[in-house]
Amino acid sequence: MKEFGYQRAADVAGAVALLGADPDARYLGGGTNLVDLMKSGVERPARLVDVRELPLDRVESTPEGGLRIGATVTNSDLAAHPDVRRRYPALAQAVLAGASGQLRNMATVGGNLLQRTRCAYFTDVTQPCNKRVPGSGCPARTGEHRGHAILGASEHCVAVHPSDMAVALAAFDAVVTYETAEGPGEVPLADFYLPVGDTPHRETALPPGALITGVTLPPAPTAAHSRYRKVRERASYAFAIGSVAAVLDVRDGLVHDVRLAFGAVASRPWRARTAEKTLAGRPATPDAFAAAADAELAAATPLPDNGYKVTLMRNLVVAVLTELAEETAR
Repeated sequence: MKEFGYQRAADVAGAVALLGADPDARYLGGGTNLVDLMKSGVERPARLVDVRELPLDRVESTPEGGLRIGATVTNSDLAAHPDVRRRYPALAQAVLAGASGQLRNMATVGGNLLQRTRCAYFTDVTQPCNKRVPGSGCPARTGEHRGHAILGASEHCVAVHPSDMAVALAAFDAVVTYETAEGPGEVPLADFYLPVGDTPHRETALPPGALITGVTLPPAPTAAHSRYRKVRERASYAFAIGSVAAVLDVRDGLVHDVRLAFGAVASRPWRARTAEKTLAGRPATPDAFAAAADAELAAATPLPDNGYKVTLMRNLVVAVLTELAEETAR
C-alpha cells in the first residue's frame, strides 16, 4: 500500500475544502470498500479525509412526510430504524441482505452508494479493465462473466453495481444530496449513476470533490407494501447474482401502482420502467407479472455464460409481486 496522509474533517465545509485542496484525496466513511481497494492498488489516494464523525448520522422525517437519511448513518442503524422498517421495509430488507453484521456496523449510507464493482478484472491490477484504466479493454466479455450484466452494458464494460441498498432506493425514487465548494446540490438516484457507454470509468453524476450529505426518500404511502428479494450463490455474505426491489398497490384486483428495480444485472440499479408501464391497470396475477418481466427483459443482451439471469429475474419478479399481491388481498 502506498503511503497516504490522513485528516479528520471538523465539519462539512471543512471536508469539502480539504478535498478541493488535494485532487488525489478521497473521503473516508466506514472504509469497507475503499480500504480494500487501497490494499489491492486499485485506489491510491494521497490523503484520506475522514468524514465519519460529521453530524450526518440521523434518520429524520421530512415536512412532506418522507425520510431524510444522513450520509454517515451506518447500514446497521438504517436497517434497524423503526420508520425505515415500517414505512420503507424493502430498504431495511435490502440492507440486511448485504455483507455481514460487522461490516454493516461500519459501512455508511454515503459509502454504500459509492462502492465500486466487485468484477475480478477490476480488482486485479494485473488485468486490463476499462473502468480502472480507460482504453485497456474488457476481458470479462470473453472471460469470466457469469455474474455480469445483461442490461445496459456495452462493449467497453459488463460489470455490475454491487449495492443492495441502492436497488431499494431506486424503487423509492430517492434523491441524493451533496455539498460542494459552490454550495449544496441534489440529484435523483435515477440520474446519479451514469450509463456505462464508452466511459465506464465515469460512474456517477457527482461534481468533482462533492461530498454526499444524505439521501431523501419522498413520501410514498404505498412503500409500506414493498419487498426486497436477493438471489446469491450461498446463503449469506455474498453479492447478488440477481435481486428485485418491488412496491405494489392493488385495488379491486388491478395494479394501481407498481415500482420495480433490479440489482446485479447492470452497471447501476436498474429501474424497470417498461415492466411498470406494462403492469399499470392490469390484473394483479402471475401471468401479468410474467408478461411485464418479459417486456423489461426483452432488452437483455446476455453473454454466453450469464443468460441464466434472464430466467432468474423473470421468476424473481413473478415471485415477489405475487407475494405482495397476496398480502394486499388479505
